[in-house]
Amino acid sequence: MNSFTLRRSIFDGLTFGFLICILLIVVANPTDEEWLNLSKNSLIVLASFLFSMILSEILNRKSIKTLGEALFEPDYKKVVAPEMPWYMTFSKWQLIILLITLFVVGVKVTDFSLLKLLDEDGYNGVKRIFTELLNPNFQLLPHAVLRMFETIFMAFLATAFAIPIAFVLSFMAAKNIMKHPLAFTVYLLIRTLLNVIRSVEAFMWAIIFSVWVGIGAGAGMLALMVHSIASLAKQYSEIVETVSEGPIEGIQATGASKLQMIWYAIVPQVVLPYISFTVYRWDINVRMATIVGFVGGGGIGKLLIAYQGQAMWREMGCIFFVIAIVVWLLDQGSAYIREALK
Repeated sequence: MNSFTLRRSIFDGLTFGFLICILLIVVANPTDEEWLNLSKNSLIVLASFLFSMILSEILNRKSIKTLGEALFEPDYKKVVAPEMPWYMTFSKWQLIILLITLFVVGVKVTDFSLLKLLDEDGYNGVKRIFTELLNPNFQLLPHAVLRMFETIFMAFLATAFAIPIAFVLSFMAAKNIMKHPLAFTVYLLIRTLLNVIRSVEAFMWAIIFSVWVGIGAGAGMLALMVHSIASLAKQYSEIVETVSEGPIEGIQATGASKLQMIWYAIVPQVVLPYISFTVYRWDINVRMATIVGFVGGGGIGKLLIAYQGQAMWREMGCIFFVIAIVVWLLDQGSAYIREALK
């Protein structure tokens, strides 16, 4: 099985499997106890996935193009494929049914209702909150500015400490560099580690570091740093994977080492996008720093959780005002930097 067939089978296995599982849920209408039977449900999901992969293979052998086939088929097949109206193609109907099912399941799972949005009592409550938020208590302004100053430097240090680590990891997480079997194993391990770290939100890392180093801005900074390392390394590595091969081949032709090839052929191509992503990450960290404060990470988030718990909306309005001003200034500054780097 080649890589194209494997990707197609996995994609169709996931999409068809999802639709089969939803159909089984509608038909069986499982109880709460049956929902919690993880071993049984895992077997059902696995069986649906495997059956769907087989179904994908059967359909494509019968010249019925599935969505996975349409997405991953090689260019030479796309060129010779006959033109057909969208409503006569299996893959388009598969996509439409998948999107409709996702939408319906999403509405059901999230219990979304327009009636709740239009409920008079709820509307009056929100109206009261916004009235107070838009009438901020500016007596809190000095305290809010001080906490915001702390928040900005939390974000700055988190980004600054993350940059060199992410820079090094980005090359080990780039597939076009880690081609040797042993190097590819390292690539898979690093990619997996980065995905695991990114899957844990910054506020969870803040809880961990609050226990480790104590509640305060230091815990928040470390939480943002860990999350930034994983995010920047992923973004950096994806830039490395898109570099032009010409300079790499030219440097390798001179007999340069791997390290010299990276430094002279790849780094000059990625440095400007790296800077752009780094500035944007600092912007993100300032916003995230307000969240980690909710769980003991310090900064202005500490004020937010204190006043939110007491329903002091006018004081929160002042905090929101300070955050909005700082975020706007950072956005303008990062925009100027990106324009200067073009």
